[in-house]
Amino acid sequence: MYSCIGLAFVLLLGCGVLQSDATVAEVLDQNNKTCIYAEMMVNFTVQYETSNSTLSTAEFVLPTNVTTAGSICGNKTVTPFLKISFGNGHYWSINFTHSNTSYHGDVFIFGYNVNDSTIFHNASQKGVIKVVANDTMPPVPMDHYYRCMSDDVFKQGNVTQTFWNVSIQAYIKDGNLSKNATVCSADTPTTVAPVTNITTIAPVTNITTIAPVTNVTTAAPTTTPKPTPTPKPDKETYKVSRGNDTCLIITMGLQLNYSTTAQAPWEVKNIEPNVTTASGTCGNDTSTITLNDSDTIYLVFSFAKHSSKTFYLKGVNVTTIVNGSAQQLGINNNLSYWEATLGSSYMCNKDQVFKVTDKLSINTYDLRVQPFNVTNGEYSTGYFAFPIGLFKYKTCLCWNTQMNIPVCISQLQDIQRFYNFISVLKDALNKSCKSFTCIQTNCFEMNHSNNKNMHIAK
Repeated sequence: MYSCIGLAFVLLLGCGVLQSDATVAEVLDQNNKTCIYAEMMVNFTVQYETSNSTLSTAEFVLPTNVTTAGSICGNKTVTPFLKISFGNGHYWSINFTHSNTSYHGDVFIFGYNVNDSTIFHNASQKGVIKVVANDTMPPVPMDHYYRCMSDDVFKQGNVTQTFWNVSIQAYIKDGNLSKNATVCSADTPTTVAPVTNITTIAPVTNITTIAPVTNVTTAAPTTTPKPTPTPKPDKETYKVSRGNDTCLIITMGLQLNYSTTAQAPWEVKNIEPNVTTASGTCGNDTSTITLNDSDTIYLVFSFAKHSSKTFYLKGVNVTTIVNGSAQQLGINNNLSYWEATLGSSYMCNKDQVFKVTDKLSINTYDLRVQPFNVTNGEYSTGYFAFPIGLFKYKTCLCWNTQMNIPVCISQLQDIQRFYNFISVLKDALNKSCKSFTCIQTNCFEMNHSNNKNMHIAK
């Protein structure tokens, strides 16, 4: 690993958030030669909550008075890593990956310190909050640099990062900056190619092939010892606060299953509660929680609302830090898991597997979550609703504790269908639940208790 030296920069600020000169960051190797070079202009916009439980917005730029301590030039075993620290505990970092012929930015992290009262006035949260995003840099040939003059906007929850006038080069040989640029698509003019219609008739060929007869001797299969299973993860409750009030609660044992490449075997990782911290934000329509396991794995869960009736898990973003470099294990912001009615909590004691991407899934154990409308720092009643006309449920039928479940019939002609539904539901409850109680006022009431007797009363 090489030692790294950061150079100083020049900046002229105008109106507080308008950046007029680009920030230049240069990382030097142990021979005092440039190994990473970056020139860019960045605006940061962060929405945060004040101690008065109101939302405020901070806007600031990447200044030139920065340091690059912690940056890594990289070698055959360690990927290059650029970390730009500035102000009172803020930083921006990016790691690079490469193939035999090209390299590109992989994941970048923006860490902002809400303790900096010059930017975050009267903030309710404390400490450094980290935002992780995928870089959009295309593959850049070795001995080329990446250039993008156009705006490139990244929005992650309550944070927006806008980049422009960007020039970056990693894997620099002998300290010589390249004059060959790989330009982003936004800077490339669009050309419409003429349409040419060509019709080709392929010749018909009849081929008859007689397969040879092969004698195959099959050896008896050998017995492979079964691998030792990963133990079940410990359950923990994590909370996000807004001011002095808890605004998001999630309880679970959490396990990751992932593969870093197509050829690599799948790995299993339990999230350890004793070394995991939680942070996040709560808004009117979206809420997020970030779990930080020993500064080596970051998991971001994003929740959203369906109109004004239900909430659901919309996104999962998992990043791991190896040798100071960030690697994204998977991200998906188009999920529809854990849906429940607003004012309630989603709950499932059953062990569940949720696919995030083809190379990442999360396993939950004894899951319960409420990302909105938390009262007195406690969960509201967990429940799921059965639409009688559709005969389906959106959450899992698997609780082992007594829960309140609303069951309503809107019209008298639905009664017969309801009776049919009850018989199906009863079988499912007998198989999956130890005790079950369903209560709803101003409509029909269904009761299923420990003695497994069920009745309907008006």
